[in-house]
Amino acid sequence: MQRQMKVLRRFVFALLGFAIGVQVQAQSISVHDPVMIRQNDTYYIFCTGWGISVYASPDMKSWKPEAPVFATAPQWAVDAIPGFKGHIWAPDISYFNNQYYLYYSVSAFGKNTSCIGLATNKTLDPSDPEFAWVDHGKVIQSFPGKTNWNAIDPNLTVDTDGTPYLVFGSFWDGLKMVKLSPDGMSVAEDINQIPTVASRKLNPDDPNPPAIDDNPVDAGGNAIEAPFIFKKNGFYYLFASIDYCCKGPKSTYKMIVGRSEKLTGPYIDRSGKPMAAGGGSIVLKGDENWYGVGHNAVVSFDGVDYLVFHGYDAHDAGKPKLNIRALTWDREGWPVVGNENYNR
Repeated sequence: MQRQMKVLRRFVFALLGFAIGVQVQAQSISVHDPVMIRQNDTYYIFCTGWGISVYASPDMKSWKPEAPVFATAPQWAVDAIPGFKGHIWAPDISYFNNQYYLYYSVSAFGKNTSCIGLATNKTLDPSDPEFAWVDHGKVIQSFPGKTNWNAIDPNLTVDTDGTPYLVFGSFWDGLKMVKLSPDGMSVAEDINQIPTVASRKLNPDDPNPPAIDDNPVDAGGNAIEAPFIFKKNGFYYLFASIDYCCKGPKSTYKMIVGRSEKLTGPYIDRSGKPMAAGGGSIVLKGDENWYGVGHNAVVSFDGVDYLVFHGYDAHDAGKPKLNIRALTWDREGWPVVGNENYNR
């Protein structure tokens, strides 16, 4: 009898351990390029995935998957990007013009054969009768040999006069900013004249540096991407990711920041160096727990600011995991990242 009780206890403890493991795994969701928003009492994560992956949570800890934004690949994107089958990158979610704006990236890996598209919705709640994603198609497109920039990694930001801008880019000539039409659905200026707001090149007129390691030659070595602008205390803060993502244990991703009193820049780092000329103060980089960290968003809920990003888990073979950290600001007004991951 005593032996049976021991066996039973082991079985119960094994089940309990399994249940805890499942719960932790559910919380530590694997994502790339996350952005977050809240509607009513529900938090939503949008991230890279087939049709754009979506997760919902009541507390920023326990996440459940929702249906993707697109059940099938948008036909305009299939026509525009050779080989595109529906794996959509780096979405950006905002509430603008009394509805939700979701910009997204479609691209051929390692090439600037890329487009940024837009879908809108009146609500993010799938149980709402008005829930329906409406795709508005292409907003901006880049072309190999024609545009020295890459139309991916969008982020919508709005100036004090209500004018919407899109900041975007990856490798090539760096991060770009373009003015949009008042409805945010099209470009409102000459795409051949849009400025570079951040780059790893010390001189903006220098040619693209060569590629490093096994990165695609077409992209060159100007390893900067994933811009995100957040307004705080009279400044616009431009966050970006530098070095290399998507390599598991070999990832060297890290986040940088600069700021400007004007949305259009110039963005200057803590040392006074322009981000357009290789500047950018480190916000967060890899450590013993994360091989690399990056592609961040910044959000504010109930007076608390959060840095949302993915990191390559050093305790799980470098798999990309969701990180949510509190963000505070030092005496000089620069961001400081907390140690606690709200998603663990």
